[in-house]
Amino acid sequence: MDTILYFAFTAAYILLLVWALAKQKSWNFMSFICLVLIGLIYDNGLIAIGKFIGEGPVLENLSLLRFWSHAFLTPMLVLFSWGALNRAGIGWVKKKAVLAAAIIYALALAAIEIALETWGLELATEEQYGVLRYVSAEPSSGPPIMVLLVSVVLIAAGILLWKKVGWKWMLIGAGVMTIGSAVPIPVDSSAATNAFELFLLTTLVWTKVHLESKEQN
Repeated sequence: MDTILYFAFTAAYILLLVWALAKQKSWNFMSFICLVLIGLIYDNGLIAIGKFIGEGPVLENLSLLRFWSHAFLTPMLVLFSWGALNRAGIGWVKKKAVLAAAIIYALALAAIEIALETWGLELATEEQYGVLRYVSAEPSSGPPIMVLLVSVVLIAAGILLWKKVGWKWMLIGAGVMTIGSAVPIPVDSSAATNAFELFLLTTLVWTKVHLESKEQN
């Protein structure tokens, strides 16, 4: 069952990427969402086909790339947030110091994830609900710090967008993702959190399309 879900997630992310690119008129900081989507297409796609590849060095090395792409690409949501606030016309966001702070923050988050989770990572196979994948051999020692810090930025940016232009969906997406990740879901599936992630990315792409079309009108 989960294999079908991961194939569905992969297809959904491909559609979101096509939507984002089709509606885009020029490259800007909100375009970083496209790289995040590519990473999620790879992530979910690899999990979907894991059992067809089979246990071994091929799947293990491909899975290691999943963790590295997560470390580098997820912090780009900080730059997307800056781009959304800039496109919404929030004056103080346009200052060079604020942009520099956003870039440094994103780079710091990537460094934190690499230092705490990715560097020297050892993987072990996990077969659950019909899905075969490689996961960290070491049990998690706490909440995902990098993801939590990214969520803080998304929620803050969502609040500012709601106040400035009345657009609430970025805040709703970030809020649902945060709550969904924190609250255990009594569902026999390893893909529950991925559904919240898909909802978040849908609201972010929608935010991008909305702000860019609003500027053109």
